[in-house]
Amino acid sequence: MKKSKYFLFILGFTLVACFIIGLISSKDIADEESQHSLVSSGSVSVVIPDFVEFCGKPVYLNRLDIRERFDREINGFTYLHSTTLLYIKRANRFFPIIEPLLKKNDIPSDFKYLCVIESGLDTRAFSPAKAAGLWQFMDSTGKKYGLEITDDVDERFHIEKATEAACRYFKEAYDRYENWIDVAASYNAGMGRITGEKKKQLADSALDLLLVSETSRYIFRILALKAIFENPKKYGFFLKKENLYPVVPVRYVEVASDIEDLALFAKENEISYMQLKDFNVWLRNTKLKVNTGKFYRIAIPEKDHLYYDPHKIKVYDKAWVNR
Repeated sequence: MKKSKYFLFILGFTLVACFIIGLISSKDIADEESQHSLVSSGSVSVVIPDFVEFCGKPVYLNRLDIRERFDREINGFTYLHSTTLLYIKRANRFFPIIEPLLKKNDIPSDFKYLCVIESGLDTRAFSPAKAAGLWQFMDSTGKKYGLEITDDVDERFHIEKATEAACRYFKEAYDRYENWIDVAASYNAGMGRITGEKKKQLADSALDLLLVSETSRYIFRILALKAIFENPKKYGFFLKKENLYPVVPVRYVEVASDIEDLALFAKENEISYMQLKDFNVWLRNTKLKVNTGKFYRIAIPEKDHLYYDPHKIKVYDKAWVNR
């Protein structure tokens, strides 16, 4: 009888112990599973520096609103993988054209990032608001700064001429603000808007203005993209030399009379009509009318550079590629 009671006691104790251990194990498993991601890859928030530089001057990121606006854009570009990669690849082709023109006009080189924000370095960029080209000029603004815009020609799509026009705008804006941050903000919102809002809001800088979301984000998109371009590997972008888009050398044909058929003109120059339009996006028709006393320089790509050859690719910025 005593043995039977002893056996039942041991059995009961064992069952209770197993139950308690089971509860503890289940909790441990649940806790362990809660620490594991439910997806196959993870994301971490980008570390925000104390400051970033724009046109040689620091923009401090310790004020909450400024820090959070930068945080939004740097994380956005960091995890917008394919788009940011494409921007870097295209920059290898277009920065060698844009940056020397900025330097020639005494415009800080950081304004090349404004061009990336404007158009993504898409030579055919055309917005719903009808802004066109790498620098996204509106029709009236383009004409104001010296660009020809007709049925046959739209120099908003001419890389060099549009860059020169953008420089004329930047100089005029700098004469007004003496502050490159405000100049950049005005390129998006217009000088009238920035000047008027600074006066109404009693603000010294465009960074302190309450503006529409697009303009409010604009400067921080430039700053974030600059940070990534200056150190892509830091933000998880790893490219090789052969990944970058090469500069294609061209020769110029000077035209001082009408071209009735651009397809025939292309064939005579041993390229396709598509290639002619790719290298001269500013040609907007199937023909070209040339007024008396005027001439145009049409770019003809060198044939041996129209085929992929990694040995011919020159890296514009060594920071963009793995050594």
